Parts: sequence; structure tokens; C-alpha cells
Amino acid sequence: MISVTSFFRDKEAFEFIEKKVIPDILENLAPNEELKMWVAGCATGEEAYSLAILIKEQLTGKFKDTVAKIFATDIDTVALIHARNGIFKTDISKQVSGERLENFFTKENKNYRVNPEIRSMVIFAQHDLVKNPPYCNMHFISCRNLLIYMMPALQKKIYFMLLFGLKKNGYLFLGASENPMPIVQNLEITDKKWKIYKNLEAKRAISFDTFSLPQMVHVNGKRSFDKPKNSLQNTKDSLAEAVNLNLIEELDSLAICIDENNQVVRTYGDTTKYLLQKNFNLNLSELLPDNLALAFNAMKTEVLKTDKKSSVSGINMKRGTEVISINITVTPLHIKDVGQGLLMVSIREDKEGGIEMKDAKIFDEKVFLDKYTLDIQNEVKELKAKLHSTYEQLDRSNDNMQSFNEELLSANEEMQSTNEEMQSVNEELHTVNTDYQLKNRELQEINDDLNNYFRSNINGQLFVDNDMKLVKFSPGAVTQINLVESDVGRAISHISTNIKLDTITEDIQKVIVEGSIITKEIETNSGQWYQVMTMPYIRQSNNTQSGAIITFNDITKLKKTQYELDKKNITLQRINDDLDNFVYVASHDLLSPLANIEQSIEVMNEIKVSGESLNKILNIINSSIKKFRSLVTDMATIGKIENEKMEMVDVNQIIDNIEWSLDDKIKQSGAVINRELEINQILFSKNNLRSILYNLVSNAIKFKGDKAPLINIHSKKEEENIVLSVQDNGIGLSKTDLEKVFDLYGRIHHDIEGQGIGLYLAKKIVDASGGNITVESKDGQGSKFNIFFKTEPEASGRKRPV
Repeated sequence: MISVTSFFRDKEAFEFIEKKVIPDILENLAPNEELKMWVAGCATGEEAYSLAILIKEQLTGKFKDTVAKIFATDIDTVALIHARNGIFKTDISKQVSGERLENFFTKENKNYRVNPEIRSMVIFAQHDLVKNPPYCNMHFISCRNLLIYMMPALQKKIYFMLLFGLKKNGYLFLGASENPMPIVQNLEITDKKWKIYKNLEAKRAISFDTFSLPQMVHVNGKRSFDKPKNSLQNTKDSLAEAVNLNLIEELDSLAICIDENNQVVRTYGDTTKYLLQKNFNLNLSELLPDNLALAFNAMKTEVLKTDKKSSVSGINMKRGTEVISINITVTPLHIKDVGQGLLMVSIREDKEGGIEMKDAKIFDEKVFLDKYTLDIQNEVKELKAKLHSTYEQLDRSNDNMQSFNEELLSANEEMQSTNEEMQSVNEELHTVNTDYQLKNRELQEINDDLNNYFRSNINGQLFVDNDMKLVKFSPGAVTQINLVESDVGRAISHISTNIKLDTITEDIQKVIVEGSIITKEIETNSGQWYQVMTMPYIRQSNNTQSGAIITFNDITKLKKTQYELDKKNITLQRINDDLDNFVYVASHDLLSPLANIEQSIEVMNEIKVSGESLNKILNIINSSIKKFRSLVTDMATIGKIENEKMEMVDVNQIIDNIEWSLDDKIKQSGAVINRELEINQILFSKNNLRSILYNLVSNAIKFKGDKAPLINIHSKKEEENIVLSVQDNGIGLSKTDLEKVFDLYGRIHHDIEGQGIGLYLAKKIVDASGGNITVESKDGQGSKFNIFFKTEPEASGRKRPV
């Protein structure tokens, strides 16, 4: 514990905060908004009180009613006790001006005590930056000269936590030797010399890797954060880390090191592929999807008993819209001076041409479920045996208690004789009572701290007694749950709010009976999402349970963020597939017309060409240019698919436009287009729908048979879909051609003009919207294309079922 601090440490830095930072924060506060600051690693409190003095001096005029709260935290209990007392030696006069000493301090003997108006602005609390979540929605965070004592991996974690706690345009104040490189892209440098930064971002993505502990295995089997002994050892560790990460990346797998309690010690690889992204949770069983968790729990018991590696393959896991096969291996780790209990869990996708596992078992859910049940039964038997031995010990203890009772009877007689002595002690208690009055004053200050904490807590909290009646609620619950003071004393099930309390009533009863902790996510009637944590209310005086506490955390933004990320991931996957197609086009189809143009120009340069020969060469060049332009246009169309907006499209209007565009071809071929539209309005991209129908109608004319083209366009509703079909009487498709009709450049009839990309684009457009397109055809009997559209758009913040 290093508690080196002072008032207004680095005087120029605090002058900059006084003149630039605090005025900017006050000017941008919303009406009735509290000013919130967090001093992480506050030590004995000098820095927190310094900030309180600067703020108090500026709370005048239009800011006189502004409420300011400074949360000062540290892991050192002794330092916090000193900070809460607010008493400092007279040598602070070297750091604090005489005017400020007079205005904000009171002289007590040889010390200075902070005035109540400054003391009430600061809330001191014990907080571990490594283990505890950050304070959020802060306008200003100070964390000075603390991170320099930590390893880079731990520094990175804490930088992300500090950034997570800042509001947009909030300020971050660091020590002179600290550099926020992991988050510098989110910050604007306000003062380079004194390391004052401004947060530019309002939203940040959260993942398991960001908030998990960067832990290492210590020699005693516990996790540690010790610094490397020297630079050579640090280089070796970094090199080993880089090699491990590279190997894991090449194998396309995830390696997880855990202890005997399933707590994650270290991970190598991308955790987002196989783990559920739960913040502040390191239990591997809870981070794995159901099938993987079932296989892992059964394998772990076997590996701990046999001390041999175990592998299982063929475990199905859903990723996005596809189901993949997963291989999981559990291997015991033997590290010198650590002992048993450490395991390495390797997870990777089963792929053709991948590493074969000779001894790997094939996953059978029933077999593994039975095995897991059997393991639990064995554990229950062991617990029963231990319970039986405990009962025997209790019987022996009961005999001892009887003998103790006899001794107590004799001691009672001695107590009677000491009663006279107690009377004299009573006089001494009167003097002790004076000390208790001082303690009572301290308790009043603590009570003020608690009340201020409730005022600043933006999350709603309900306190319920054992009879399911509302005892108390925090101010944050008023705006979130629409409670009023008259609701206190009423049964929680009788309170009418916008949150569906009937879904958590059973949870409250279970917590009161069993003393467990239950966390769920619920939706309000207005569409907001909350994480509801129900936990027992424990009285520390006698360690008994008295009701329950229900905490509501607003996770609506998180839900929407998750939904947007899922959509972005799907879009990025499609774009990645299109990049592969682009490479193919650039290396084949684009080079072919360019080669024709180059050869034709060479012939024209080497040989004097004129007349009919010149016309032939010019025709080749013109044809190649048209083909080149067509391919570039098709490629541009692929890139625009993801960006088209959805709207209600009039199908009749689209068909009218297509008939006008193809008027010459329709008249030339004698084509007849019939419409039978039960559904005329479809929610889709107008440009994309026209492109699809134009391609289908154009193909029906292009691939006509002996008779004049007859094209029937029909729309109807089938269950949850709207089906739009285009049927013709053309040359049709063989069974073999049906399999590749939607392939890129899958041309069926090479003697007819075309690039083979139209139907590929049509299917890509429909698939991107969540629909489907199919074809029914026989050789010489025409074709029928069916397009399936979703009748309802995706709801905001929810995933559409697959």
C-alpha cells in the first residue's frame, strides 16, 4: 500500500482543471443533473477534497443549486478511515492557500478539519479496481500514479473500465508517467503535459475478454499479478505469449486454462466464437453453450479421476444461422510447484482436412447426460457420508455440552459474587458512555453517506420483507418502476407498475426460502429491458435473512447494441463472401475482355487495317468494352445490396415500369404478361424488387421456346410468408441445371447472351432480407420462380427467429 498524496498535487494541473475543465462540465450539465466525479486510488483523501474545494468555489450564480458528488475509492482500509475523518496536520498550509484554509477548514488543536460543506460532497468507499466493476456515468475520473505499479495486461483492463465509467465528453486525469495507449483512439488530448483527456465516445462494445482478469498461475496454485523479476524474463514471457497466440490462431481453436473450481485462469484465441459473452463471470460452465457445457462437465470429472486427456467430437453448436460441429478436449496440466487441479480445455470446429483426434469419442447427448447424472449421484453419496460423520461429531459435542452445563452452574454462583464488582464497573460505564456519543456522531455521518449513495444510485432497488411486502425503495426506482411512497407496506404482487412483476414474484419467494441469488432479464410493457437481480437481505448483527433485495439495471441500450452487432456481423460475413467473388472476377472475367482489347490494339498498331477488317476489330473492342462495363455494373450491384432501405412497394407499379423498359423485346417476341396479384403491397427494397422481377421477366423472354412467351405473375399469402411467383412457358431447365441455376456465372445456355450473374444476384438480394427464392422447372416445359418474403419486419432490439 503506497498512500503518497497531497492537496493540489501538481499545482499547474489543478489550475488547468479549475479554469478549463470544471467550467466546461458545469456549462454542459443538463437541468437538475448532478455533477459526478470519481477519484480511484484516493489514499488519505487529499486529492478528493482538493477537487471538492475547486467545485465549491464555482457553485455560484446559476450553478448555486447544482449538486456535486465525488466518489473517492481505495483498497486500503486504514487510508480510508483517515480520509473519512477529514483531519490533517498543520503542514497542509504549504499546499493550501490561507484563504482556502479559512473558508474550508476548521482549526482543531494542532490539526485542520475539513468543513462539513466540503465533507458532505465526498463519499468514501472501499473498491478494488481489479475485481469490482467501475463507477459509471462520471463527468470526471482521476486515477493518478496507480497504474504504473501494474503489468501491461492489467493496465489495459483498467483503462477500458475507466473509459466505460466516463460519460461522453467526460474528462480522464492520469499521472505524469501513465499513457492510455489501449484507449487513446477514444480520447482527445486536453492537456498533454498533465495527462488530461476528454472522452469522445458515448457507446462502447463490451465482451468477456475486456472485463475478465488477466491472471497467471502462482507457485501456490492461486492467481497472481506479480511483475516480472527482470526485463529478460519479461521478454521471454512476451515471446512465449506471442508464440502461443500464433499457434492457437493457426489451429483456429480456443484454449482455456481453468482451476479445479471451473474458474478461468487464462484464455488463448477468440472467445467470442465459442463462449457466451457474460461480463464479470469467470465460471467456464456458465460461459459454455448447453451442449458444450454438458460434455465439459462429464469430461472434467473423468479427467480429474484418471489424470488423462479426454476428447469428444461431433458436438453441435448454433452460430448465427448455421449449425457447426465442435470438438472439445480436456487435458490435465502439470506445472512444477503448483500441484493438481489445473486443466486446459481446447475447443475447435470440426472441419474437413483438420487435425484428426484418434481417441476422440462421438458426442451422444443422452450418454453424456446419464454420465453427468451419475457423477452428481456419486457426489451426493459422498456428501451423505460426510453428513453422517458430522452427526456423530455433534453427538459427541452434545455430551461435552452437558459437562459444560454443569460447569456453567458452578460459574453462576461465582457470577453472583461478582455482582458487587459490577456495580463499581457501572460507574466506569458512565465515562464510556461519553465515548459512545462520539461514535454515534460518526454513525450519523455514515448514515449520511448511505443516504447520499441511494440518491446517486441510478439503478432501482426494492427492499421486500419475509411477507413479500415492500419495505423501502431507492430514488432511482421511482422513475424506472413508477413507485410512490404509498406503495410502502403493500404486497409486491399488488403493486401495478410498467414492469411485469408477476414474472419475478416466484423468484422472490424462492430467494426468501432458500437464500439463493437469482438473475434474470425482463421486458417492460414499454419495451425497455432490465436485468433483475434478486438476492437475500442479510442482517449482519445476527447473520440472519430478513426478506430480499431486488435490483433493476437498465440494459436496453445493451440489448439494442447486441442486436446491431449481430446484424453487422451477418452483413460483414456476406461482404467477405463477395470479396472472394471479386477476386475471381478480377482474375478471370475482367481480364478476358481486357485481353481482347489489348490484342486488337496490337493488331491495329502492327498492321495497317482498314475497311471490313477494321470494322471486325472495332466490333471486338466494342463487345469487350460492353462486357467489361456489364461486369463492373454487376459487381457494383453486389456492393449496394446491403445498403438498400426497406419500404412498402407497389408490385403493379414495378411491373408497369418493367413492361415499359422491355417494350421492344415484348413486341418483337410477341410475349404476353398476365397478372394475378392477391397481395399488391410488399415490404422490400424498391430497387432490388424491380431488379429481381426485371431479371425473371427478361429471362422468360430470352429463353423462350417455339411458342410466343407467356408469363404469369402471381402473388399470395402462405402462413407467415408472402409468395411472389413468375412462371413462363420457355425452354425450361434440366434436373442437372436446377442445381447450379443460382450459382455465380452459372450460365446454362452459353449460346444465348448473358453473364450468368442475374439469378445469383436475385438469390443474394432475397437471402439478405431473410427471405428465400426457389425454382420449379422441367426441360422443355417452362420454369416457375417462387420468391418468399417475410410478412413482418424485424422488431427493434430483438433477433428474428431462424
